[in-house]
Amino acid sequence: MSNRQQQTDVILIGAGIMSATLGALLKELAPDWNIKVFEKLASAGEESSNEWNNAGTGHSSLCELNYTTEKPDGSIDISKAVKVNEEFQVSKQFWAHLAASGLIHNPQDFIMTLPHMSLVFGENNVRFLRKRFEALKDNPLFRGMEYSDRPERLQQWIPLIMDGRKVDEPIAATKIDSGTDVNFGALTRMLFEHLQKQGVDVRYKHQVDDVKRAGDGSWDVKVRDSRGAVERHNAKFVFLGGGGGSLHLLQKSGIPEGRAIGGFPISGIFMVCQKPEVVSRHHAKVYGKAAVGAPPMSVPHLDKRYIEGKEMLFFGPFAGFSPKFLKNGSMLDLITSVKPNNLVTMLASGAKNVPLVKYLIKELSLSKEQRMNALREFVPDAKSDDWDLVVAGQRVQVIKDTPAGKGILQFGTEVVSAADGSIAALLGASPGASTAVSVMLEVIEKCFPQQLKAWEPKIKEMIPSYGVKLLDHPQLIAQIEAKAAKALQLKELHPAK
Repeated sequence: MSNRQQQTDVILIGAGIMSATLGALLKELAPDWNIKVFEKLASAGEESSNEWNNAGTGHSSLCELNYTTEKPDGSIDISKAVKVNEEFQVSKQFWAHLAASGLIHNPQDFIMTLPHMSLVFGENNVRFLRKRFEALKDNPLFRGMEYSDRPERLQQWIPLIMDGRKVDEPIAATKIDSGTDVNFGALTRMLFEHLQKQGVDVRYKHQVDDVKRAGDGSWDVKVRDSRGAVERHNAKFVFLGGGGGSLHLLQKSGIPEGRAIGGFPISGIFMVCQKPEVVSRHHAKVYGKAAVGAPPMSVPHLDKRYIEGKEMLFFGPFAGFSPKFLKNGSMLDLITSVKPNNLVTMLASGAKNVPLVKYLIKELSLSKEQRMNALREFVPDAKSDDWDLVVAGQRVQVIKDTPAGKGILQFGTEVVSAADGSIAALLGASPGASTAVSVMLEVIEKCFPQQLKAWEPKIKEMIPSYGVKLLDHPQLIAQIEAKAAKALQLKELHPAK
């Protein structure tokens, strides 16, 4: 055991997309700062960021129907769709900056242009989709969106889904060609390779056991290596970016902002097809609508994916359950996260979420053939032998008290930071990785207010839309789209005028 404390400026815990993004931003803004990263696994991007552990959708609200809700008066609320789209534009701008500057290479290894589609069945859902299309089609963030309820047109768009289908009920889809498939695992590994070249000390197989406030307001971090040897590090700023594992470390930090926060783990299962003759018949990410009463994470979607140089299809997700907070976590994660200060919150959540528990029990009981039947609602001629089950990553949904009541389950991504900005934790799930740059800019704004004014010119150089609402600057949308297309080697679908 080493008693000597090693000093640094910044410690990032977890080698996923969030830590990678924050590290890359800080190295651009404060290149002289010393940064250390601790990851308990053997390499970067092995948990939620890994390409096998998520759907790889560049979430920009082009196809996700749960980001647009119908109001009581029948109109469509597009505010969340606009927000998520703008956040993804921020991510693309930063990635484009890194690629154009030569800081990352071969962007086609992590991002590909791929149409995004929404698909619905039934008269009411078709009516909803048409209203959604009318609400979005003239918005500059959703340029190029098409709508069709003609089976012959849908046959051209999605032959795998339409082949062999009996069109005995209304069916409709929207399609927009500017969507993307993003390999967040590959991107994470690229970013960490870049950080190591910039002098960032990345230590794999290092488990963080404790985070405690030091007398001067900095943070003492207790780390254990693969041999069991204990190291002690001290930093002015600590970021807890270890996925579901961040909750335990947030609790150990003792900051008041982390009290009365709990977490509920949900895992995902995908059906995967790698058979070329099947994969070649589908070229899009097609999102459906969740069943009435089902949670947002249950939205069915059939996705073209690019992984390890291969094209494949993912269908799902089907929900699963494990008490682990990480795929490589402990079976005791859930129970040890319950503390005196969040016990009432957790109990209240349990009482409020009986339908979710019933949904999970039902999902867990599904056989492969029952899952295949769900797939056949999308792909009528799907054959069981062509599809395999893959267990995706763990997601820990935040549970907290809100003005709406105690124990409210949150389905988004949240940053929890100390009042003095010396420590921050990233909790939650979707849209997660797609909005990593916006989320990490939020961390920077909260935790480095004294440096922010001096950093703003550099931030705006990297992210031209920083500080402005893109909807108010449609010409800027066209400019950043063209710049991103060139730097990231994407197909430019709407050339700037």
